[in-house]
Amino acid sequence: MIELVTESLLRLRGRTVLASAPKARNVKAQGNALGDQLLNPGSAEGAKSTWAAIHSALSALRSFNWLHLGRWPRLLHFAPLALRTRLCGGKAAMFVLVFMLCALPVFGQTPSASPTPVPSPQELTVPAIAPDFRPAERPLPELGRVGVDMDQQRPLSLREALAMALENNKDIEVARHNVKIAEFDLKGARGVYDPRISSSSYYERIESPISSFLSGGGADASITQTDYTATARLEGLSPAFGGNYRLDFSSIRLTTNNLFAALNPQYPTALNFTYTQPLVRGLRFDNNRRQIEIAKKNLSLTDAQFRQRAIETITGVQRAYWDLVFALRNLQVQKDAVRDSRMQMEHNKRLVSEGALAPIDIVAAEAQVAGFEQTLFSSLEEVARTENNLKNLIAVNRQADLWSSSIIPTDSVDIVAPQVSLPEALKTAMDNRPELQQSNLAREINQIDQRYLKDQTKPAIDLFATYGMVGLAGAINGAGSNPFTASSAELRERVDLLSRLNGLPGLPAPPVQALSGNLIGGYDQSIQNLLGNKFTNFRAGVQINLPLRNRTAKAQLGRSFVEGERIATQREQLEQSIQVDVRNALQAVRSNEARLRAASIARQASEQQYQSEQRKLDAGQSTVFLVLERQTALTNARGNELRAQTDLNKAIAELQRATGNALSSNSITVRVR
Repeated sequence: MIELVTESLLRLRGRTVLASAPKARNVKAQGNALGDQLLNPGSAEGAKSTWAAIHSALSALRSFNWLHLGRWPRLLHFAPLALRTRLCGGKAAMFVLVFMLCALPVFGQTPSASPTPVPSPQELTVPAIAPDFRPAERPLPELGRVGVDMDQQRPLSLREALAMALENNKDIEVARHNVKIAEFDLKGARGVYDPRISSSSYYERIESPISSFLSGGGADASITQTDYTATARLEGLSPAFGGNYRLDFSSIRLTTNNLFAALNPQYPTALNFTYTQPLVRGLRFDNNRRQIEIAKKNLSLTDAQFRQRAIETITGVQRAYWDLVFALRNLQVQKDAVRDSRMQMEHNKRLVSEGALAPIDIVAAEAQVAGFEQTLFSSLEEVARTENNLKNLIAVNRQADLWSSSIIPTDSVDIVAPQVSLPEALKTAMDNRPELQQSNLAREINQIDQRYLKDQTKPAIDLFATYGMVGLAGAINGAGSNPFTASSAELRERVDLLSRLNGLPGLPAPPVQALSGNLIGGYDQSIQNLLGNKFTNFRAGVQINLPLRNRTAKAQLGRSFVEGERIATQREQLEQSIQVDVRNALQAVRSNEARLRAASIARQASEQQYQSEQRKLDAGQSTVFLVLERQTALTNARGNELRAQTDLNKAIAELQRATGNALSSNSITVRVR
């Protein structure tokens, strides 16, 4: 029996009982003696000595130093082996009961670790800074706002505030500028197909030495040539099929001292037209058409960004508007609290004069008044902050007259929360959120890139053709005779003279070199010859450009595929974020509805409790402290009700933003172009 009790006590919650070695030996010895006396009490004197031994053993047990080490080893053996098997009877039961009752305080002690030396804390010396400071007593400042004329009030509805924000807000203006920039980018991308005209004109004089008798040079062994040259070019790209064209015109007035020149001066003209058409790469899609398509998508992207900025601005104005409503109403609540506290102070003074209250109760009321006055001016500061925040969103600039006006919100705070289910809200968000539209546009731009880069992996095979016309006119060179006939003119004359002297016929006259009549004339004749299409040239061919391996184009195409996967992953993440946004917004609406209902009930209960406590004070059944507590609780309850109503209105605005229908819910139509 003793072993059972001992082990059940020693194994309690896996703890280990340790004692110092001398005390452990002392307890064990007393336990052995106790066991022998219980087995052989002998006489009454023996029984008496037995109970004395029990008392001594239990005293030793209580003097143990108990430590928590996680296990209970069998360290205590109060009786020999014979005692474990033979002890029985009422005395044994009495012993077990007494043992358990005496040992319980020991086992109830909290285990503690061995003590460690703790260094004595050093005393920190704090210098005395203005120990006798007391603020000077001054009258309370005026309940006004800095830079605001309280007599110049500006009634403002929420719809008017939204209209002013969409018209004057700087973020909206920046987004509107971004749309205009995108419009010009698209216009510039389309301008690549505008024809381009270029021209050049110059005067040129060339004097060249001659190295042949047939060069036609003069006596100074050189040829001098001067010309006035004018060229013009019209070129451009074809919007369809990726072709390009070029039209070249040239006109020259040339003078020379070359003896072989039949026309001097002469006016050569030329007109050439060249067209190049891609057959494989660039036929269906090229970089120019790619840039136009991307510019279109960027314009749509800026539209979506503009709508997103408009929604965010609308939500910000709604929040600022309702914050101002709360601040103004809370200011009125605090003014009422100051008024009620002053009335309570006057009431306490009257009761003190009647002997119903102690003079200290007036001090408590004055402290209450001072506390409410502090809260009143804090509320006034909050009104100034919220009003400035709203003005910053709707004012046209910092010189606007609105900054000196006091805004008076006119909309009712009792807005009915929309009754919409979660699936309906999610569907609306997926259809209207501008972020999803931007994600769609990013995917479409990536598809445009993939189409272009896939085309770049093809070989470049181009068909080209050139057709030209030339014209010429000028005056007959009168500088001398034909050099081929002039060199033999004297010889022919001597031969003819001898022939006549001998009665022989002379040599036949050399043939006269004649030019076509349409070549004789000036610049206008040259133009007529050009347009007459009598002298033409034509060329056609195929040009092939086949890069080996083409790794650059393939790498760019692979990168565009990976970019598409990244956009798809971001789209999934965005949809999940929108879902969380809608869930939180819908939960906030429902929670704030419940808060408003609970806050209204709490405010009504606080009013009743405050009135009841005042009546109890008048009847002598309450104290000033309880009345002031009820008054403070009433003020807090009124503020909580206002805050709950304002938070509900802001939660509704947040739900409109989360579902993306802030524009339609407020009947706003945005035109960015």
